[in-house]
Amino acid sequence: MFKAKTQIRVRYAETDQMGYVYYGNYAMYFEVARVEAMRSIGFSYRTMEEGGILMPVLESHITYLKPGKYDDLLTIHTLISELPGVKIRFDYQVSNEEGEQIARAWTTLAFLKKENHQPTRPPKELIELLNPYFN
Repeated sequence: MFKAKTQIRVRYAETDQMGYVYYGNYAMYFEVARVEAMRSIGFSYRTMEEGGILMPVLESHITYLKPGKYDDLLTIHTLISELPGVKIRFDYQVSNEEGEQIARAWTTLAFLKKENHQPTRPPKELIELLNPYFN
């Protein structure tokens, strides 16, 4: 299983009138966490896209447990529990500075060829970088 950790400080513009993180901003936080998780093992989304493979989100599910608040330092744990095929699932656990879990979520993304948007296998480099976490 692959695990990574990303921290994000909640900015004022990301909150609602109550000072809570607006629910739609969690999707952006998860995108940041995904990209940073891949970067942590030496994989670049940019290089993958330049190489002709895109990763659109197919599914997203979020359970909100407690509000994130303005100026909180959130920790997002990103997990990949199985090697990807034409799809990859990311699981997320979000906690605040007190260590309380405030949200949990998952997203499923697909690997598509840029030129025709047809499903494709993940880049060989990504599989090679993830393999040690599953052996």
